[in-house]
Amino acid sequence: MPVTRLKERRRPTVALESTIYAFGLPYPQNVELCWKLARTIAAAGAEAKTFAVIDGALKVGLTDEELARIAHAREPGADKDGAVLKLNASDLGPAMALGLTGATTVSATMALAAGAKVRVFATGGVGGVHRDAHVTFDESQDLTALSRYPVAVVSAGAKAILDLGATLERLETLGVPVVGFGTNCFPGFYTRDGGHPLALSVHDVPTLARVLRAHWRMHPNVGVLIANPIPAEHALDPALVERVIVRALDDARAQGVRGKALTPFLLQRLDELTDGRSVEANVALAENNARLGAELAVALAELDPEATA
Repeated sequence: MPVTRLKERRRPTVALESTIYAFGLPYPQNVELCWKLARTIAAAGAEAKTFAVIDGALKVGLTDEELARIAHAREPGADKDGAVLKLNASDLGPAMALGLTGATTVSATMALAAGAKVRVFATGGVGGVHRDAHVTFDESQDLTALSRYPVAVVSAGAKAILDLGATLERLETLGVPVVGFGTNCFPGFYTRDGGHPLALSVHDVPTLARVLRAHWRMHPNVGVLIANPIPAEHALDPALVERVIVRALDDARAQGVRGKALTPFLLQRLDELTDGRSVEANVALAENNARLGAELAVALAELDPEATA
C-alpha cells in the first residue's frame, strides 16, 4: 500500500475513518465531531489522523477544505468536483487510478493505517454480518480486513443493525481476537450489552497494550477488535433500539436498498425514528473510543516506540 510512513510525527497516532463524516452523521454534526475527536485524542497525548482519498490521492490527515468536501457528501450538489464515494479496502486502487474522491470505511482505513504504520484506529462500530446474510450473503469487508492488517480497532462493538452473533462467529473463523475493555459482553453499539459473552476481557490500558504486543509477536499481520461499550449515561434502551432497527430494515427491503447503500440508509432511518437520539449516542461512543484509542497508542509507544511509529 503506497502510503508514506509518518516519520515526522513526534506523538503516538490514532487513525480515524472518514465514512462517519460522509455518511454516518449529518452536517454540521459531522464536522463538529471531527474536531471533538481530534481534541479528545490530543488531550490524551496522541495525534489524530483522518484518512480519505481526495482526487485519487491517499490522505493521512485532512485539510479544512478536504474535510468540508467529505462532510457535505450527503448534500446534493455540495461537492462540485464530483461525488464522494464510500470506499472499502478493495476500492482504494481503482479510486487512486481514476482520480476519485472517497470516504474510507473501516476496512479501507485499516489498509491505509497499516501502510502508514499506525497501529491504533478508533471508530464507532465495525461492519459485520447482516441480519439477512443467509439470503443476501452481505458481509462487510471490515471482517476480512481485521484478519489482514495489524491494526487495533477500538469500537463499541459492531453496528447494532447487524447480526452480532454471526459477526462474532465470523471473526473467530478468521482468527481475529475480540477483547472486551471493561466488559465481559460484546457491546451492541447503542447498548452496553449486545447479548453475547466474550472470552477475553481486560480492565486497564497497560494490560491491553501488552495483549496487543504479544498478539503481534505471534500474528504480525492480524488485527484485534477491542470492544469498548458506550458510556452508560449515553446508552439507549435495548427494546427501543431493536424496535426501530426492525422498522428500518423493513423500510430498506420495501425500497430495495442493498449493498453499500444499506448501512447509511439504516443509520439515517434510526436517526429519524429515535428523534436524533441515535446520533447523540453515536457521537458519545465515538468520543469514548477516541479517548481509549489515544490512551492505547500512548501505552504502546511506551512499550515499544516502533509499535506506533
